[in-house]
Amino acid sequence: MKFSFFHLMPYTHLELESHDWPFPNRYFDPAKASALYKTYVESMIHAEGCGFDWVGCNEHHFSPYGMMANCNLIGGALAYPTKRVKIAMIGNLVPLNNPIRIAEEYAMLDCMSGGRLVAGLMRGIPHEYLAYNIPPGESWERQREAVQLIIKAWTEPEPFGWEGKHFQYRQVSIWPKPMQKPHPPLVISASNADSAKFAAEMRATMGMVLLADLPSGKECIRIYKETAKANGWEPTAENVLVGMHTCIAETDEEARRSMAHGLKYFDQVLMGGLQASQRIVLQKTRYFENEESRDRWKSRLDKRRTLTLDEAIERGTVLCGSPETVVKQIKRIHSELGHGVFNFTVKVGTLPDEVIRRGMELFRDRVHPHVRNL
Repeated sequence: MKFSFFHLMPYTHLELESHDWPFPNRYFDPAKASALYKTYVESMIHAEGCGFDWVGCNEHHFSPYGMMANCNLIGGALAYPTKRVKIAMIGNLVPLNNPIRIAEEYAMLDCMSGGRLVAGLMRGIPHEYLAYNIPPGESWERQREAVQLIIKAWTEPEPFGWEGKHFQYRQVSIWPKPMQKPHPPLVISASNADSAKFAAEMRATMGMVLLADLPSGKECIRIYKETAKANGWEPTAENVLVGMHTCIAETDEEARRSMAHGLKYFDQVLMGGLQASQRIVLQKTRYFENEESRDRWKSRLDKRRTLTLDEAIERGTVLCGSPETVVKQIKRIHSELGHGVFNFTVKVGTLPDEVIRRGMELFRDRVHPHVRNL
C-alpha cells in the first residue's frame, strides 16, 4: 500500500461567509499568503520522513479553495529538498492549458527530481473552464487530444507536427525529455464512468482524488478494470488511487473537533460559491457527455451540504480519529475497494497546521506500520 500526502493549499484568512465564484481578490493578503505557502511546502517536505510515498498538489483558479494556479511551481520547490518521495502533480488541468507547455514542465520536473514525477493529467471541475474561457462542452475532446499529444511529445525522438481539432503545432521537439521511460507514470481523474474508461484506455492510474462514496468508487473501479482488460492489460492495485479528507490526532475526540472546525470553513467558505457556479455550468453546458454522469455530480453537490461528519466517515470520504481508529477505517475502505494508493487531503479548511504536523508523526509511528503491507 502506498500513501500520498496531498495539499489543497487553501487561503485560510477569511470570514465564515460564502461568495460567488470568482471570489473577489480584494480579500487576498499577499503577506499572509506568503506565510501560508512557506508552511505548506515545509509540511510537504516533512512528509517524506513520515512514511508517505507520494507528496503533491493540484491546480485551481480564481478561488481561495486552492492557491495553486500552477502546481508545477510547487513541484519544483519539492524536487531538491526531497530525495525519495514521488512528486505527485495530480495535477495539471489538461484541457485548459497548452499541452506542449505541460509536457515540457513535467519533463523538467522529472529530470530535476531524478525520475520521481507522477504526472497527473486531469480534466478539472466544471467552473474551472470559465476561468480560462474554454467552453466546458469541449472538455472531453480537449482532454483526449491533449493527453495523446503530451505522450507523443515525451516519446517521439524526432520533430513532428500536430494538426488536431483543438491543438495545432507545426513543429514539436521538446527539450528536456523525461527521465522515466517511456514516460512518467500517469494519473487521470476517474470519478465517473467516462473518465474511468479513458484512464484505462490510456493505461494510466485512475485517480479519485476525493472519493464521493464507497459504492460509486467501487463502480468506477469495476469499469476501469473491465476497460483495461478489453484494451489488453491488467491494472495492479497501485493503479487505483483513492482520496479522502484526513485528520489523525491522539484521541478520537481531538481529531473530530479539529476536523469539524476545518470542515466548517471548507464547506461555508471554500466550497460555498464553487457549488453554485458548478451547478450553473452543469445546467447550461455539456460538460458531461451523458445525463447520468451530470445528475450524479449534481446529487453529490446537494448531498455535501447536509452531510454530517459521521456520515462522511461512514461513506469513506473522511478518515478521522486516533491512530487506532484510523487504522480500522483504512482497512475497511481498502477491503471495500482493493486499491493500492491512499491520497490523504490533510489541509481541510482551517484545520490547524500544528494538528496536521502532529498527525503526520502519528501516522508514521502508529498507523503506517499496521497498514503498509495491505
